[in-house]
Formats: sequence, structure tokens, C-alpha cells
Amino acid sequence: MSPLSRLRLRLPAPLRRRALTGLAAAVQQDTDTWSQAPLSLVAPASADASLFHVAVDVSYAPDLAVSYTAPGQYLQLRVPGADKPAFLAIASPPSFAASRCEFQFLVKRVPGSTVDLLCGLRRGDIVELSGIMGRGFQVEEISPPDAFPSVFIFATGSGISPIRSLIELGVRANERSDVRLYYGARNLQKMAYQERFKDWEYAGVNVIPVLSQPDERWSGERGYVQTAFLRARHILNPSTTGAVLCGHKQMTEVITAKLVAEGVSKDKILTNF
Repeated sequence: MSPLSRLRLRLPAPLRRRALTGLAAAVQQDTDTWSQAPLSLVAPASADASLFHVAVDVSYAPDLAVSYTAPGQYLQLRVPGADKPAFLAIASPPSFAASRCEFQFLVKRVPGSTVDLLCGLRRGDIVELSGIMGRGFQVEEISPPDAFPSVFIFATGSGISPIRSLIELGVRANERSDVRLYYGARNLQKMAYQERFKDWEYAGVNVIPVLSQPDERWSGERGYVQTAFLRARHILNPSTTGAVLCGHKQMTEVITAKLVAEGVSKDKILTNF
């Protein structure tokens, strides 16, 4: 980790930007691979603080900002003191990165991990970002919307991160007749983006939270995402149905097997890896 990466900037924004620019020019680094940038937000994203919102100011890496073009793309992030980088899917849509020069992430805090160190940092701390990786969700496979009116989206835990980008930019739910998001978590205290559900519903996404260990007050879906989907007994037209999956391996395997058995083409079942 370079000296700039270890620096904690505690300056007003204009002075911080000038300092960052001058220091970045003085530090030798592999600019083809890594970009250095300050954190603009680190805050809990769930009631139990197991998930965190992290945002990075990429205004001094404009080429990196514009290279993010598809929901589901990801990158590596390095922090001081970590042995290895973390792979993080970008939660904010590409249009947000282009207009605000900021990448937003949703991360799961695991004790002793690189992400744990990241969640302990503060606004102004410097991290390093790799180039954008992956092709993202190949939404063209389930386009145009009138040809694929049914799209089922499945996410568990922090897997909702790139799904947010998809919903807010790429899925065009308001042009389809049946778009459903099955989002699984242990309980509401571990579920992120609840404040966005109304906006997603307004945009045409039927949000179906699924809780595996809810309290007695919960009246919604219980169990796991895959069991909730199988219970629903959907009547599918496989030639006009698409799906998007991000989360636990068992969930993606069960859902994929069910959809393929129903006749949905595997190339219409999208993942970002």
C-alpha cells in the first residue's frame, strides 16, 4: 500500500481535492491497474450494522468512472493493512457514476476480512480501486421488454447490491407486465435498501421480502428465496420469461434448475459472474 493510501485526509472538500491531486502526482503507482480515491461515505446499511453503505469519490479517476457501463459489473478494492483486496459489485447505476463521479457499494461486514477494515474507515480515507471487471448482467438477452414481459429477480444478503443497479437503470420494469424481486435475508434487521422498496414498486417491480428467521410479527414470506418462489406455483411462458440471480450458490442452483425444467432458456437466466 502506497503512502497516499495510508493518508487520512481531514480537510475541507476543496483543500482535500487539491491535496489529493498533488499527492497523487508525487506517488509512483501502476495507474493502468489501480486508482486512488477518497471515501465519501461509510455508514451502516442495516439495523444490526452487518451491512454497510460505502461510497468512493472517483472524480480524480474519470476514466474509471466512465468505464463502468453495465449493472452487475464489479471491481477490486484495497485498504491499508489488508493482505488482499475485496471484490465488490457496484450498487449505484452507471448513470450515477457518470453524473456524480461516485461509486456506491453495499458490503457485508465479516470480522477479520478486508471489508471489515473498510467498514472501520471514515470519509476522506484513501482506498485503491482496480479497473472495472466483468460484463455485468447481459440485459440484452431479455430485451426488448415487450418480448420478455416476465422477469424474475432473486437476491440474498449483500447480493442485492448489483440488483439495485439493475432495477434503477437496466431492467425497465415499467415496460414489462410482471417483474418480481424475491429478496432474502434472515430478518428485517439484516435487510438493506428497505427505504428504496417503494420507489422500486413505483417503477414496476413487485418486491417480495423473504425472511428465514423472522419474529412473530412478520406476516410476509418465510423461509428461503427458492422455497418461496417454488411455493408461488408460477405459470410460466418459457419463451417470454427471463431471470436474474445474485446470492447464495444453493439458491442460484435451485432456481436455475427449476426455470430450465420449466423450459426457460439458460441464456435468459442472468448472473454477473
